[in-house]
Amino acid sequence: MTIRWKHVLALIVILPIAGLLIGWSGLIGIRASSGHWAVTDWFLHWVMRSSVSTAAITVQAPPLDNPALLPPAAGHFESGCATCHGSPAQARSTAVLGMLPPPPDLKGVIGSWTDEQLFEIVKHGVRYTGMPAWPVQTRDDEVWAMVAFLRRLPDMSSGQYTAMAGLATGRQVARMSAQAITCDSCHGEQRLGEDSLIPSLSGQSKTYLMNSLQAYVQGRRPSGIMQQAVSTIPEDQLREFAAHYASQPQPLHRSAADRSLVARGQELAEKGRAADTIPACLSCHEREGGNAAYPHLSGQKVPYLETQLRLFRGGVRGGSSYSHIMTEAAAHLGDEDITALAAYFAGRESVGP
Repeated sequence: MTIRWKHVLALIVILPIAGLLIGWSGLIGIRASSGHWAVTDWFLHWVMRSSVSTAAITVQAPPLDNPALLPPAAGHFESGCATCHGSPAQARSTAVLGMLPPPPDLKGVIGSWTDEQLFEIVKHGVRYTGMPAWPVQTRDDEVWAMVAFLRRLPDMSSGQYTAMAGLATGRQVARMSAQAITCDSCHGEQRLGEDSLIPSLSGQSKTYLMNSLQAYVQGRRPSGIMQQAVSTIPEDQLREFAAHYASQPQPLHRSAADRSLVARGQELAEKGRAADTIPACLSCHEREGGNAAYPHLSGQKVPYLETQLRLFRGGVRGGSSYSHIMTEAAAHLGDEDITALAAYFAGRESVGP
């Protein structure tokens, strides 16, 4: 029998109509309780792995051995991920296990993905599952921190996880919840080591803190971690948080650094560099009687300061109505400038409002 073009054309017309009729009939089951056929399950996972592998070809993982990457990612994992995937401190609920497909226990699957592939999954999520994309698509630094945390998760004990995420010690597994994560879980002064990527909030002005919290809530200051943390908190409680941290004394410890590096940072902070249209940092920050909406920089950790300056330079970091000033000020900073400024402010005594 010869297949002619009209047979092919008829098939092209009939197949979509037949598909629509089958869909309309309701014969295709969508019950999660019935599960997938084995071949369907295999096909869906095969498509997912192929898609992720292809998308990750152009991704290059940075070094992920910095321990400072782990605490903010651990806190976010506990509040945003552990409910579905479980954690070393809590098991998944029966309701979660009834999802189709059920979220995997990550301890058993992390090893089958490369860092680049994990980045693709965490940043973009997975369609047709409950896996969402990262809340902010412009913060690859946060996504890589989560990848670093996931890489270590399979070998993490309950105690290590509890300490890293800032959970209250001694809490019963059955009572673990997102409410176990508090502001101090990340921002408590006792948790901010020299390599911390998390800012100290103590002694910042209430105005600055409230502006920052509102900017996170409204999506004007991009951070998947912080937007998740404040998304369900009422504004009156945010004001309480701001007032609490504003009332705390600023930390007395100051970081030590190479004197020549500090001197270069001090000159840039005090005088700027007119040739590159870089203003003096201290013309705005920490002036006596200055604008309370500007943050204190002195005493913050070097890695945090460097990260924020790079975000401003890249036009990523937003915030209050004053953030455009910093975006313009940081636009012409070189990497050496950022290193020097961070070293200077990390070791400087604050004198501002």
